[in-house]
Order: sequence, then structure tokens, then C-alpha cells
Amino acid sequence: MTEIHHLTAIELARAVRERELSPTEITDHYLARIERHDERVGAFITVTQEQARQQARNAEKRVIQESPEDLPPLLGVPVPIKDLDPQAGVRHTYGSRAFADNVPDYDAAVVTRLRAAGAVFPGKTNTPEFGSPCYTENDVAPPARTPWDLTRSAGGSSGGAAAAVAAGLAPVAHASDGGGSIRIPASVCGIFGIKPTRGRISGAPEKPDLIGLSTAGPLARTVRDAALLLDVMSVSIPGDYYTAPPLPAGETFLGHAGRDPGRLRLARFRAPVVPGAEVHPDVVAAYESATELLVSLGHDVEEIEPPFDSAAMDHFATVWAVMALAVPVPPEREELLRPLNRWLRERGRSCSAQDYLRATTALQQGVRAALPRVLGYDAVLTPTLALPPVPVGHFGTDPAEEFARMTAFTPFTSMFNVTGQPSVSVPLHWTDEDLPIGVMISGPMGGEPMLLSLSAQLEAAHPWIDRTPPIWSR
Repeated sequence: MTEIHHLTAIELARAVRERELSPTEITDHYLARIERHDERVGAFITVTQEQARQQARNAEKRVIQESPEDLPPLLGVPVPIKDLDPQAGVRHTYGSRAFADNVPDYDAAVVTRLRAAGAVFPGKTNTPEFGSPCYTENDVAPPARTPWDLTRSAGGSSGGAAAAVAAGLAPVAHASDGGGSIRIPASVCGIFGIKPTRGRISGAPEKPDLIGLSTAGPLARTVRDAALLLDVMSVSIPGDYYTAPPLPAGETFLGHAGRDPGRLRLARFRAPVVPGAEVHPDVVAAYESATELLVSLGHDVEEIEPPFDSAAMDHFATVWAVMALAVPVPPEREELLRPLNRWLRERGRSCSAQDYLRATTALQQGVRAALPRVLGYDAVLTPTLALPPVPVGHFGTDPAEEFARMTAFTPFTSMFNVTGQPSVSVPLHWTDEDLPIGVMISGPMGGEPMLLSLSAQLEAAHPWIDRTPPIWSR
């Protein structure tokens, strides 16, 4: 028997428009699943039951009063918001005890877009403090765990968002990615995630663009759901430093998810840029299997040397430490921060303006050197991560060791935050232990349409939507 959480976001939106399901039915179903399962999954920091039910009732009135073609694209569809972005009237913790009681009176621009599209907001999803780590363990909520094995981490920093989608607690989710934070949990949780091109989605009004590492983006079970969410989330605000070129008039990302990508020329490499990092045999198997699938679909795949210099990781670490200072913390509340952020912020404070300029300059010079090596290719295939899902607590508590372990776990993702290129994690492989492993495909600037077309082709050839963790049947 098909249950509401088995339906895609597109199917849910269609069912609402055609009056086959009511927004209140859908919302109540997901809230009941959150209540039943989230204590173990750790997907949410805050659940907004009453607000979500009121939004659902409002959506129901619109279904009655308006014609189907006039209804917004996500009317009645639950879309949780990651707790690194503000949502008016809802606790906004940044995953930190220092902001446990913070309630903003404004939305992030991307939340405003989702609200206008008719989405129902069931709550704020779990994230590590300030989004600094690549796993989701903090002092304000239980750890976010992959539903495939509840002893293992859901990744981060969008770990709660990915866990919610993978566990059937939400059909899709808002997420963000500054060093891999969409693609990491997508891989760990066996779902699809896309980091858009730099400037595709504004961080206004709160997040500064800085050097453009971070962007919001969608997490979903299907490529088409992610494409629809990307259509809704795409927004530029006057004053943004970076703005991605819009799609041609009349085109949508969802439309591209239904197109044949044609024959593509892809580069691939799996040697980590991080010195000493090792790629697990299960990850190699996923990478090789994805290559075989791409070749079987008619694409040309060529091995290349990694185009990025390993020295870039040291410069990235400098920038990451400075970025930990982006959230202003009252001095008397600094002691409430977790050890990693206290360590990062101290390193950031000790970094001179000259150090920061040297790091950002070196990163841009590295991009200028790397991109010409891949310009002859339509996309680049790599592993998403170096390891399969790791146990909760794997990264430890000593900040220096923790940072080293995080870097070894994620030696591929941050490169494409530095370049600003769009990048997806595609869930094509499961280990013998039934643990998901994604592969990453990264395209040229503005290349989301091609990535979505290619990802949808892979999804059709190797469907993953019916592969669900045991929690789905409970």
C-alpha cells in the first residue's frame, strides 16, 4: 500500500492541485512520522507543528478558492528549513547553545521564495554549530543519523535535512553547502543533492558572500524533485556580489531534468587532493561502477590527473577559520561554543589581513590554473567522499584531530566550492552492509541544466527511489 511519504514532492503537489490529498492530510502525516521517529534520527532541532498546520489550512483554502493552474508549485508540500538560515518567528540556533533562544523576525531570501511557492514549513533541521563540521553533532539536539544505520552519522552540515528526506520525514529539504554540506549528507543518506552555481541562490539578507564558497540548494529523493526545488529557490537580490546567469526565457531546471543530455565527454579522477587521505575500497567500487554506467549510456569518460594542487587545502583551512567568525557571538557567550568552533575562531582571530589575502589570492590562482585542465570536458566525475558512512562520534573532540579527520573524510567536495561550479552527489551504490555511497559529478559554471539531465538519465538507468531504509515501513 502506497503511503503519503512514498510520494515524491511533484506527486504530492499534483495530488493537492487535483484535490486527491489535502495539505492538512499531508502535513499531519509527516508531523506524525517526525514525532514517531525523530528522537532516533535526529533530523530536527525545532518542530513547528502549529505553524505548519496553519500553513496547511491556508493552503487548503487556496485549493478551494483558486483554479489549479493558478496555484503555486509547492502548495501544501512540506519543506523543512536548515537551521543555519532564519525563518521569521521560529527559533534559529545555528546549531549552537549560544543562540538557543534566538528568534528572528525575518526570513532568509530563499525562505521567502519557498514561502511564496506554497511550501509548508514543518520545522528547522539539525545542523552542526555554524555549519563548521562535516557531521551533525551539537549541543542543542541529538546527533543526526543516517536512516540506513542509526549508529552512523548523517554527515553535515545539512545532516538533519538529508536524514529527514532519507527517513521519510520530509519529501524534500532546503539545505546549504560551503565545503560539501549538501553533497556529503546526500552521499551518506542515499539521496540526491545539488550544490548550485555560485550566485544562483542569494544568501541575503544575513549571509555575506565573502569569496562565494557557500550557497543554499536542494536535497531530494529524485532528480526531478531537486530540479523543481531549485527552480523555486533560485533568487538574486540587489547587492549580491555574485549572480549566476538566469536560464533562457521559458526554460526551467525541471524541464532540463526531462531532457536527454546527449553524448558527453567526462573527465574522472579519484586521487584525493588532501595529502595522506585514502579512498576506501567500497568508494572505489562505487566510482568504477558509475564509470561503467556512464560508458554504457554512450558517454566518453577519460582519466585525468587531479587538476587541483594539494597546497590549496591549507589555504582553504585558513579561509574556513576566518569564516567561523562570520557569526557574531557576544563575548560572554563564547564559552558556550563547542571546542571546534572555539579553536577555529581563535585561529581566525590570529590570522592577519595579509594572511587572509594571501590565502584567498592563492585559491583564486589555483582555480585559474585548474579550470583550463578541465575546460575540454562537459563534467568531472569523482567520489563524493573518501569513506562510507562513519559512526557517530568518529571525528572525536580534540579540535586539531577533528579537523584532520574531517579533511580526510571530505577530500573532494570543497574544491568545487572554491571554483563556484555546480556539483551533484548521485546515489548509485550501496555496500554489502547496505550503506549508501554517492558519486560526485561537477559541471561548468551555469551547468546545472546539463547536470540535472545527466543525473536524471543515470536515475532512469539505475533507479534508486524504491531503495529505502527499514524505517520507511514503520
